[in-house]
Amino acid sequence: ADQKEKENQLKIERFLQDYKALKPSRYSYADIKRITNQFKDKLGQGAYGTVFKGKLSSEFFVAVKVLNNSKGNGEEFVNEVGMMGHIHHVNVVRLVGFCADGFRRALVYEFFPNGSLQDFISSADTDSKNNFLGWEKLHDIAVGIAKGIEYLHQGCDQRILHFDIKPHNVLLDHNFTPKISDFGLAKLSSKDQSIVSMTTARGTLGYIAPEVFSRNFGNVSYKSDVYSFGMLLLEMVGGRKNI
Repeated sequence: ADQKEKENQLKIERFLQDYKALKPSRYSYADIKRITNQFKDKLGQGAYGTVFKGKLSSEFFVAVKVLNNSKGNGEEFVNEVGMMGHIHHVNVVRLVGFCADGFRRALVYEFFPNGSLQDFISSADTDSKNNFLGWEKLHDIAVGIAKGIEYLHQGCDQRILHFDIKPHNVLLDHNFTPKISDFGLAKLSSKDQSIVSMTTARGTLGYIAPEVFSRNFGNVSYKSDVYSFGMLLLEMVGGRKNI
């Protein structure tokens, strides 16, 4: 009986470990340094911060985005942690953890070895001609992105508008399953609210819907993401940037 009880305790312990892993963990800056091995392996740099490869365990690799202090007022950090903390969908990147240690802020995501869709579709990028995935795979990726967007718009308590759908923000796992990432510009709106108020344009030129760029073109709504998705599809089919 004792043996059985021990097995049950182990089973519950394992479950609690897995359950804890579903929710983003809070890390100290010392943890972030340890996870990234003193920021040794730099993956890339963007307007909001620098991304490093890290390791949570021998098998689990992560991408750690260390945010710039100078950019924004912490809105990106609040957006990412607030929205992504409770999003679970096969086509949306999972936030593993975060760090808010004094003025130091970082976001910890799953690591995807195949990088972003950008690396595979734009002929302006040197390697992409050799990286053509084939039309069937591109079709699967396009459908996956559409499912991810549909989930953000319809599948959560509140509608999540991404406002920066583009190939660079679609990451690919080892099976080339697409994952929508980078929620720094996202906004929440209730599902019965069709028009979203915005003070400034947000997004990337070439993908921004006209109404997001200028109110003269009409009202901003979740359809603005659909426009960006359309531009992304054009780029996937044409193999070149739209601007």
